[in-house]
Amino acid sequence: MTTSRNGRGDAAMQAQVRRLAVKAVRAGMTQIVAAATFGVSLRAVNAWVAIAKVGGLRALKARPRGRRAGGGRLTPAQAARIHQLVLDKMPDQLKLGFFLWTRAAVVALIAHECGVTVSLTTVGRYLQAWGLSPQKPVRRAYERNDVAIQRWLTREYPAIAREAKREGATIYWGDEMGLRSDHVTGTSYAPVGQTPVIRATGQRFGCSMISAITNRGQVVFRVFHGTFRAPMFVDFMRRLRRQSAGKVYLIVDGHPVHRSRLATAFVAAHAADIRLIRLPGHCPELNPDELLNQDVKTNALGKSRPRNRDEMMTAVRRHLFRRQKQPQVIQNLFREQHVQYAA
Repeated sequence: MTTSRNGRGDAAMQAQVRRLAVKAVRAGMTQIVAAATFGVSLRAVNAWVAIAKVGGLRALKARPRGRRAGGGRLTPAQAARIHQLVLDKMPDQLKLGFFLWTRAAVVALIAHECGVTVSLTTVGRYLQAWGLSPQKPVRRAYERNDVAIQRWLTREYPAIAREAKREGATIYWGDEMGLRSDHVTGTSYAPVGQTPVIRATGQRFGCSMISAITNRGQVVFRVFHGTFRAPMFVDFMRRLRRQSAGKVYLIVDGHPVHRSRLATAFVAAHAADIRLIRLPGHCPELNPDELLNQDVKTNALGKSRPRNRDEMMTAVRRHLFRRQKQPQVIQNLFREQHVQYAA
């Protein structure tokens, strides 16, 4: 029987040892022999027999040890206030000398708001009790208009979806991005303490892509070299219009090319076939096509080392052609939290 001298170990094993020891004593074994048999102290057996005498074997069940999570020096009202501040604000907004919420930042917040000094360990217990865990933050622009975003989610897009259904139109989500040869993603195994080194050409090069996807899994794209300009965007819309059976609703961000006179004139001239819709400003997380961009960076570029621009463009095209044959992968993009509204 492998336990410590006090019967401490795995909770289930501890409870089992206690019950077996008490049962053995009740069957006639002396407490000294029981202690030696089960590898525990005599004092532990004495205590277990006394507990079982009052509460029965059920009273020997292992109980949680240690301090209650969140227990500390704050009153319930103070704890509730600190919890709400951590949820609603960032440290710099409260004029604390921190950029992110760390345990040290919460210690400073408690001292500032409540005049109470607590340890990092105690703060960790509070954070655990509040259901908070350390996570990588997501950037959001200061310029974003939360009212406009909420209006888009609750009123504008639902109305667009209804109109598209009424017209038999297909809603495409479009975006463009640039790719660079020195982009690195993912991890690589290496000896502990030795950062892995990857080799790449010292001459950087890049390419760009424009794409559009639907929640049915359709993908339309173009990979190109050079600056993204209005004529290229118009040509992309022209191709998209030809490839679609019905009217196209194309939703994009506020890029200057999307607002150009050439693009506006093209859409006006073909209003029966295509409609161009712009998302609220500074909210790329609402565009499902951003997730396709991430997929390309991770799986087409991040896992290969192109030696020149032609190899890079070939790798990106090959990956996007593969995605065109995998509509279920594109549909899964729409299950991400911020774009589920478009599914």
